[in-house]
Amino acid sequence: MGINTFRLLAVTAAFIVASPTYADNTKQNSKQNTRQYEVTITNLTRGQTFTPQLVTTHKRSVRLFQGGEPASLGLEILAEDGDTTMLSQELAAQGGVVGAIETIPGLLGPGQSASITISSSRQHRFLSVAAMLIPTNDAFMSVMRMRLPNRGSVSRIARAYDAGTELNDQNCLNIPGPRCGGEGHSPGPNVGDEGYVHIGNGFHQLPPAVDGEVLGPLVYDWRNPVARVVVRRIY
Repeated sequence: MGINTFRLLAVTAAFIVASPTYADNTKQNSKQNTRQYEVTITNLTRGQTFTPQLVTTHKRSVRLFQGGEPASLGLEILAEDGDTTMLSQELAAQGGVVGAIETIPGLLGPGQSASITISSSRQHRFLSVAAMLIPTNDAFMSVMRMRLPNRGSVSRIARAYDAGTELNDQNCLNIPGPRCGGEGHSPGPNVGDEGYVHIGNGFHQLPPAVDGEVLGPLVYDWRNPVARVVVRRIY
């Protein structure tokens, strides 16, 4: 299910709660060992929207990606199409090192916030978040290995990254979502892609495209950071 499925959800409620899913090989912890956290994500950009946001609790060894290295297939699909399914499956396959895996549904527009409740345990003390930025070719925001608080709340700033899996042509024909309605995931490698995950460098003015509309920086450019993630222990 790609981001075009969510065209009618361009304006979402400020706070959305989704039902949790768990890694296939991970049983829910006993009541004594289970912890509950409220995770709130705020979009700090002027013109970018976040696709459904993946949130997961896990052990320290888990990384959604490694800067300077190629993106996994799951991350590639998330960064190009906004679909969290494959990346969730990759996380679930890691078994006991991953606790809960959840997705906040709908689109999160500039200045909006969305919240979700997620479970964890004493063995899964870290949290990671990821979502595509639209309209972009393959940019995504992420926080990785955020330490969960024993009490109270903690806050982290999220950067935008480029998955390096698609040419950044800023052409609506190659960008999914309600603004452009173009192609989402394009299986790679693709001509002009960087081939590795790196810090996103925003939008840049380009010559007019032969076909399609090229988006410029006036509205859609960003400078890191792009989001704020607040985690509050509630149980």
